[in-house]
Amino acid sequence: MRQTFDVTGMTCAACSARVEKTANAVAGVDSAVVNLLKNSMEVDYDGSPDTVAALCAAIEKAGYGAAPRANTNTADVSAGIGAGLAVSAPQPTNAAAAEAKKVRTRLVVSLVFCIPLFYLSMGHMFGWPLPSAFMGERNVFAFAFTQFLLLLPILFVNFKFFRVGTTALIHGAPNMDTLVALGSAASTVYGVCGLYGIGAALGVGDSAAARQVAMTMLYFDSAGTILTLITLGKFFEARAKGKTTDAITKLMDLSPKTATRLVNGVEEQVSAASVRVGDVLVVRAGESVPVDGVVLDGAGVVDESVITGESVPVEKAAGAPVTGATVNRSGWFTMRAERVGADTTLAGIIRLVDEATSSKAPIEKTADKIAGVFVPAVIGIALITFAVWMLLGSGLSVALNHAITVLVISCPCALGLATPTAIMVGTGRGASCGILVKSAEALEVAHGVRTVVLDKTGTITQGAPQVTDVFAQEISVAAQGVQDAQCAQGEDEATAAKAGQSQGTLLSLALSLEAKSEHPLGQAIVAYAQACGAVAQPADGFEQVPGRGVRATVGGRMCLAGNACMMEEAGVTVSACEGAAEALADDGKTVLYFASDGVLAGVIAVADVVKPTSAAAIAELRRMGVSTVMLTGDNERTAAAIQRAVGADRVIAGVMPHDKERVVRELSQAGTVAMVGDGINDAPALARADVGIAIGAGTDIAIESADIVLMHSDLADVPAAISLSRATLRNIKQNLFWALIYNAICIPVAAGALAWAGINLNPMIAAAAMSMSSVCVVSNALRLRAWKPQRVTATSASAPAQVPATQTSVTQVPAARTSETHPASEASCEAQAQLATDQCKDQQREQESSPRISAGTLSADASLDASDTVIEKKETTMEKTLKVEGMMCMHCVGHVKKALEGIEGVQEAVVDLDAGTAKALLSSDVADDALIAAVVDAGYEATMA
Repeated sequence: MRQTFDVTGMTCAACSARVEKTANAVAGVDSAVVNLLKNSMEVDYDGSPDTVAALCAAIEKAGYGAAPRANTNTADVSAGIGAGLAVSAPQPTNAAAAEAKKVRTRLVVSLVFCIPLFYLSMGHMFGWPLPSAFMGERNVFAFAFTQFLLLLPILFVNFKFFRVGTTALIHGAPNMDTLVALGSAASTVYGVCGLYGIGAALGVGDSAAARQVAMTMLYFDSAGTILTLITLGKFFEARAKGKTTDAITKLMDLSPKTATRLVNGVEEQVSAASVRVGDVLVVRAGESVPVDGVVLDGAGVVDESVITGESVPVEKAAGAPVTGATVNRSGWFTMRAERVGADTTLAGIIRLVDEATSSKAPIEKTADKIAGVFVPAVIGIALITFAVWMLLGSGLSVALNHAITVLVISCPCALGLATPTAIMVGTGRGASCGILVKSAEALEVAHGVRTVVLDKTGTITQGAPQVTDVFAQEISVAAQGVQDAQCAQGEDEATAAKAGQSQGTLLSLALSLEAKSEHPLGQAIVAYAQACGAVAQPADGFEQVPGRGVRATVGGRMCLAGNACMMEEAGVTVSACEGAAEALADDGKTVLYFASDGVLAGVIAVADVVKPTSAAAIAELRRMGVSTVMLTGDNERTAAAIQRAVGADRVIAGVMPHDKERVVRELSQAGTVAMVGDGINDAPALARADVGIAIGAGTDIAIESADIVLMHSDLADVPAAISLSRATLRNIKQNLFWALIYNAICIPVAAGALAWAGINLNPMIAAAAMSMSSVCVVSNALRLRAWKPQRVTATSASAPAQVPATQTSVTQVPAARTSETHPASEASCEAQAQLATDQCKDQQREQESSPRISAGTLSADASLDASDTVIEKKETTMEKTLKVEGMMCMHCVGHVKKALEGIEGVQEAVVDLDAGTAKALLSSDVADDALIAAVVDAGYEATMA
């Protein structure tokens, strides 16, 4: 179980390291991660209340406070009560604002008394005029005691340094407050001793001695200035910390505060937090959608840019989903609330950003280890410094001055803030750009990615088949523009006039035949035909011909749709369009022939279209030194066509869903690998990759398995995510360098290492330097707010990228499309045979067989050997091979494989589509008749080989 705790009393990296170490030592706690910036702690524990009590007690014993954060939305979300974003989302800026206010009050009081204290103590050195009451040897006690009185308010308002620092020291975990408390306390005590010395000297009438004591032993100004300057630095730091959470604040501000609820036909204004699941809400033009839901009535044009990043508003009608925080630009509609409170998309985004900023990057663990021993080491150096100067005979005043300077100038805060500030700003900036990073570790690891593995369907391509070309018998018309290729010659005006009629006739025929089809390719044709205004005619006697296509009687004519084999068997001549079909097939498109009464009417090409930004995104990755590998279940011919279009460095074709994880694992052995996917079958590979990147429009399982989520569902955000990681890590290294080099230089100088050259530091200068070091680190992290993703330029999906053509070996085998009951044909016997199911989604290939590798243009040492991709065979005692007829595509392979593996005693079935065989690997003897019967029952013919 995971629980968030609010932690109080932490002031520096040493504090957070102490709290984290204490929490992890409690029995029942699996892991605890402390965030200094947010004063919070994420704890994974056994869920026992006793563990929570023991954890809080242990942290209090260590000198800090801890309490479980109230979570008011978990129990109420299901009921839809009190689950508004204002409740469910964390409010990180509230604590930062409150802390900044407290520090400002302390700073004002400190300045009011520190300025006259400094004037009084140092004025005589600069020739500033002083009241006569403080001048001369007779007034030396008034001069000293007034400084002490001016120091008291400063000590009072900044007593927190002493309380926290002393407590930490008593518990054996000194922190930055300990250093400040020791330095200012030593100065104060030494000054008080000076007061007694002045009094003693005046008591014997030695005013000269009293004046000498006042000049050498009064360090009240040092104590006051140290505390004031440290408080000034804390004020700047608190303000800067507040800016690091701007991203979360802006996301929370997007949440609508009110909603219009419709109850029994009456509208009422209610708080968005009170909306329940199932409530009917009214959204007018200019209003924000209160929660996630679905449109019931009316229509509107909704601006979804805050969620998806798309600037073009989307039309919403009845049945369309709407997302909370999006804005209805025009129109009016009612909606039913389906996800409220912590379940909304916006709340999920806020939660992801909050979790990412609460996690720790691996590089931060090194800084934590240094911070854990930093303060004790500084105290030791201060003691050694004091002892050395005393041994050198420099006197108590000089020795104390150097020791105090060492204590004050040391800055563990800079070390502790170096990483979390950059992580918080970086993840927040990414979220504002639609790149959700789930953990700091993912943000760090992504900078070293050298190979990006891309799932084809839904990632590189649109993920849904679309009609790309329409060739009627008389003249060709492309779906993406008029093309010059023609099935039949004829360029005179009369022929051109027939073009529209020919295309209209073809689309009407296609719509009539495919209207009853449930296959994605058929549905794509239906959608395109309807968009073109085609009118369907009644289709009687609709029939799916296994391995061939579909047929029906339309308008009293026998009409066919299918592959070239079907046309040939029906006596339809397709030679007039074979050239165009071959060209389409080479582009990775699936070609369907249509005929009426034995005469070819034309062909329609369907393909899963490449996204406009895919080629440019891959080119940007190459420019960044990142190689790309495309994984697809398609055959080599289609894969090669997609590779030519987008310019991927390498393609691995024929990969089954369950093999993606293995391929990623093998690639990871050569370097850091990122996997980009969107489907359920991508989840294992996303989890296996060093960095899993999910497309925001993908499945919930894929998003859950990923480390980074791209809300824009745009491949162009992949190089942007890597760029963000590199910028963040570069910023972290800069911060750590400054924190370490500052201490490495300043501590020796403060100890007097350069005193021989006349270079000495006093505690006041040390306090100013210490304060500014933390401010510099936080300010440097804030520079990440200016980071912007470099948007790539969209290119035409049909334009091949300028990369070397992939060398692939293509084996011509029959292909077919499938229905729920049995395969049906789609493409030609020869050129199109392999392509019928190439454009289907990966979800339709979950039963496919072993992959085939198609190497790209990488060097030999960077490529996988084809033998490496063959699925490992389990040890068996027997194997039998069957000759299977009727398999036309990889989906057929899945049917045969499933049928054979359903027999008791069959450990695994390896089906070879090219060879037309199925090898059954047996753990026990299985009769030949049982194997044959299983394949026949699946709809195919089989004999023992």
